[in-house]
Amino acid sequence: MTTIASSTGMSQTAAALRRLYFVRFAFAIVWALVTIATATEISPLTVVLFVLYPLFDVGAAIYDLRSSRTTGTPALLYVNIAVSLIAAVGVGIAAASGIPAMLSVWGAWAIVAGLVQLAVGVTRRRMGGQWPMIISGGISVLAGGSFIVAASADNPSLTNAAGYAIPGAIFFLIAALRLGRGAKGN
Repeated sequence: MTTIASSTGMSQTAAALRRLYFVRFAFAIVWALVTIATATEISPLTVVLFVLYPLFDVGAAIYDLRSSRTTGTPALLYVNIAVSLIAAVGVGIAAASGIPAMLSVWGAWAIVAGLVQLAVGVTRRRMGGQWPMIISGGISVLAGGSFIVAASADNPSLTNAAGYAIPGAIFFLIAALRLGRGAKGN
């Protein structure tokens, strides 16, 4: 009975995560394209877009938390929610100081969120489809470091920070496709 309940819970979680990953893929691609096209300077739209991304991450973590309660500890998801809320506020405040400040906050968020994503992926390996999330988390850590370094460049730009969402989107798509088998309970 426990094995069946565990298997059913994991299958339901895999199906929910699959849906979430498809939504995250679509959001990240659209966000990146709009942001790359508009992030040549700090404007109200640019600030809204850079605040929106971590807020979307909060919403995704809440959905994940509700969907995966039966399959593991939610502590890392709570950390992700807190870090992303802080990042959204921080990016909004940093925008008043300029692109270097925005890049620094964005980079710090990418590092911490990447570490959390990596850890969550490792804890969910049994479910399948998590290697893309593990790799994406590692890349996020490296990208975050590069944003912090770029903040001290002569002419820092937000374009690379906006482009950061594209590889993440691709990894979400790959994970969603790989989770198909787990969602079917195989």
